[in-house]
Amino acid sequence: MADTNIGSDITVDGEISGDAPVTVEGTVKGSINTNNEVTVADGGVVEADVESEDVRVEGLINGNVRAGDRVELTPEGRMVGDIVSPRIQIADGASFKGHIEMDVEE
Repeated sequence: MADTNIGSDITVDGEISGDAPVTVEGTVKGSINTNNEVTVADGGVVEADVESEDVRVEGLINGNVRAGDRVELTPEGRMVGDIVSPRIQIADGASFKGHIEMDVEE
């Protein structure tokens, strides 16, 4: 399965869906829905809701994120929106504004 790479000079306005990992170095406006990993690279901009198994934010997400396994904001990562995920890692230096909901089994 080939990775999907949105290059730094590319803007996608619409929906991205599938089973392959997605790396965003450019700009995505709309939605991203994959059963794999989504990485927003340093310099990448996602103005969309993201639904994925794993999400790594090195750039900017302006939208809500729902992950089946984990969301990671790196020190360079910035996010405005809500996160729903069982595991969340926010590194020192990352910027986050929104709400977090973790699925906690009782």
